[in-house]
Amino acid sequence: MISLVVPSYNEEENLPVLVHRLMSIMESYGAYEILIIDDGSTDQTRFVLRQLSQAYAVVRYLSFSRNFGHQMALRAGYDNARGDAVICLDADLQHPPELIPTLIDKWQEGYEVVYTVRRPDPRLSWFKRTTSRNFYRLLRAASNLNIEDGAADFRLLDRKVIDTLKSFKENDLFLRGAISWIGFRQCRVLYEPAPRYAGRSKYSLRKMIKLAAMGITSFSTRPLYMSVLLGFAMSLFASLFGAEVLYEYFFTNATVSGWTTLVLLMVLIGGVQFILIGIIGVYLGKTFVEVKQRPAYIIGDTSDIDETVTKWQSAEQGYYSPSM
Repeated sequence: MISLVVPSYNEEENLPVLVHRLMSIMESYGAYEILIIDDGSTDQTRFVLRQLSQAYAVVRYLSFSRNFGHQMALRAGYDNARGDAVICLDADLQHPPELIPTLIDKWQEGYEVVYTVRRPDPRLSWFKRTTSRNFYRLLRAASNLNIEDGAADFRLLDRKVIDTLKSFKENDLFLRGAISWIGFRQCRVLYEPAPRYAGRSKYSLRKMIKLAAMGITSFSTRPLYMSVLLGFAMSLFASLFGAEVLYEYFFTNATVSGWTTLVLLMVLIGGVQFILIGIIGVYLGKTFVEVKQRPAYIIGDTSDIDETVTKWQSAEQGYYSPSM
C-alpha cells in the first residue's frame, strides 16, 4: 500500500480538486490511501473532508483540535499512515501530483528517501527568493544539517524510515532535519512548482524564522559555542581597548576623553549580552517544553477512530479527544 499524506489549513477549495487528481494518478497502483490532516482550519475544510471520506473509501482524515502547525500536521500523517511507502505533498497543488509516479519509480529502485527540490521560480518576488535562500544558508551555517536550497516537504519515505521517525521522542521535531540526519539511501528529484490553485500561502516570514530556529536548536549546539567565541572576542577587544587607554594616559600624557565611546561600548556589550542570554533561553525553553511531555498534537475529529488514538500517549503520537 502507498499512503498519500496531505497537511492542510483552510484549503476547502483545493482539497476536492487535489483528491480527484490523486485518485486518477493512483488508480493504476493498486492499494493506496489518501490521509488528509486538517491543522485546525477555520473555514469549511473539516466539512469538506467529511464529505470526501464518505464519498471515497480511500480518503481518510484527521482533524486537530486547534492549529498546531505544518510540522505537527506532517508528523500526525506519518504517525497514522498505513502504507509501505508514504508520500507527503501540500494541499495547494503547488507540489505537482503528476510527479508521484517518478517518486514511486525511485522507491522501487531501492531508495528509501526520495525528496524533491524546487527549481527557481521566477514568479516569486525578490524578497521571497532571498528569504528562502538565506533560510537554508542559515540552517547549514548554524547546524550540522546539509539541506539543499529549495528542499521541500514533498517527499517519499519508506516504511522503515517512517518507523524510525516515530521512534523520535522530541515534541518539537524539525522533520526536514530529522530525515536528513537519519540517513538511509536518499535521492533527489527536481520539480517545477505549479501556481497555487486557490487561496493564499499560509507560510509567513514569521513562520519561516520560527522554522529556522527550530531546525537550528533541534540539531545543533553550535550557537552556544558561537556565543562562547563571541564572548572571548568581546573580552579581547575590551582588553586591547583598555591597554590603549592606559598607554595614552601613562606614556603620552594625553587626557583620555570619550564619554560617547564609553556609552556606545556599554550599549554594544549590553546588546550582545542580551542576544547571548536569548540564545541560552531558547535552548532552556525547548528543554522545558520537552520535560513537560505534553502530546505533540491533539486530534479532535477523525474518519476512523482507532484504538491507537483513544488515550494519552507519548508526544510523537498525540491524543484523541472524543468530545471535540
